Amino acid sequence: MELEPLGDDFEDNCERFLPEAVDQGCVWALEGEEGFALCESETRPGTDVMPFWSQREFAEAHIADDWAEYQVVAIDLEEFMDDWLTGMHDDVLLVGINWNDDLEGEEIEPLDLLEQLEQELE
Repeated sequence: MELEPLGDDFEDNCERFLPEAVDQGCVWALEGEEGFALCESETRPGTDVMPFWSQREFAEAHIADDWAEYQVVAIDLEEFMDDWLTGMHDDVLLVGINWNDDLEGEEIEPLDLLEQLEQELE
């Protein structure tokens, strides 16, 4: 089955994240020697955003430029919910959800995403 690419409709991309992540039991991130990929928030200056994707291919599309040396890593959904999102909240990081090829998309609070994932799993 061909994967429908992420488009310019951020809400649409965001809506795909939950069922796809739950379906696979994991989310995808990029990790390099310095740690996980981060960028500066477009909505909150001085705050960093850590992007995650619901499909391996979406994450792979971003291995270029600053992230050319990065690897795609799967993060178990349970671990993501139990450890990552609360940790990111404590570190005042935002979550980037299914950013498209232009690195554009929703930036949301980790605990908001946690709540949405819990609802999706019910």
